[in-house]
Amino acid sequence: MGATDTGICLFDFEYRRSIDSIIKRIETHAGTTFQQGHHPFFDLLEQQIQEYFSGTRTEFQLPLHLIGTPFQQQVWQALQQIPYGAIRSYKQQSIFLGNEKAIRAVAGANGDNGIAIIIPCHRVVGENGSLTGYGGGLQRKKWLLDHERKTLGGMQQGQLF
Repeated sequence: MGATDTGICLFDFEYRRSIDSIIKRIETHAGTTFQQGHHPFFDLLEQQIQEYFSGTRTEFQLPLHLIGTPFQQQVWQALQQIPYGAIRSYKQQSIFLGNEKAIRAVAGANGDNGIAIIIPCHRVVGENGSLTGYGGGLQRKKWLLDHERKTLGGMQQGQLF
């Protein structure tokens, strides 16, 4: 976990292959002190993530500090608009962002997301619905998608997988 005074900037899987490059990007471009370890935002993060895993939270209300290029930030903001329990393809995300041909760039920005679950890149799948790429591993991606589907249990209508 990591945060600045602006918000949470790192919440990712410990053994993620690209975690070192994500941390380096944050340290280089934060524009402020980046703190790992304890930060006042972490108590709220821990509470909300526990509620997510217990099935009582479907939206996060956390201060975030998105540290990346303007395009990455745009992709990460768009990810936050995918409803809980819904999925989108990389192509749908590209169209949503106004550039259907940016599928690979969108996929790359998804992969650079360092705020797992809260910025729900796990909700993006291949155009045919296949599970593709996830920094936490495909088993975790499947588990998260299954968790959201089970949690909804008919409470919410929408595109489900």
